[in-house]
Amino acid sequence: MKFPGILTGSLCAAALLAAGCTTSNFGAIDTTSTSALSPATADVSADDLARGKAQFRDGNYGLAEKHFRKAVELSATNREAWLGLAASYDQLGRFDFADRAYEQLVKLAGRQPRIVNNMGYSALLRGDRAKAAKLLAEARAGMPGDPVVEANLALLGKG
Repeated sequence: MKFPGILTGSLCAAALLAAGCTTSNFGAIDTTSTSALSPATADVSADDLARGKAQFRDGNYGLAEKHFRKAVELSATNREAWLGLAASYDQLGRFDFADRAYEQLVKLAGRQPRIVNNMGYSALLRGDRAKAAKLLAEARAGMPGDPVVEANLALLGKG
């Protein structure tokens, strides 16, 4: 009879499986600390924003663009990252992308004088002196005596 052999084999297999599953911590959650992962910050884009600013100050506009772009991908409402991204695109001569970044920034923050100043500088970089003059005059009206606005107007020859 083959039936007792099959039954014995099945019981042995079941005993092995059950022995492999028994543990004193069955169902417990592993709470082992690890240093492999850093704790999450409140603003996940803050690190890329800081790196973007540092690269921009050093004149590494391609790297600045990379970090500002990642910052806006991680936090689409980060106004400072949008401004940095637009300025990086301006410095790289990617005015089509700069226009889109400024457009998004104006939607988020409104038409603020600092943003208008950057848009005026962007127009100056493109050689559109009439548009630059109009935008920089608007920025001056919103921030009279601001040294950055005045410097941009001086570059335009209107300072």
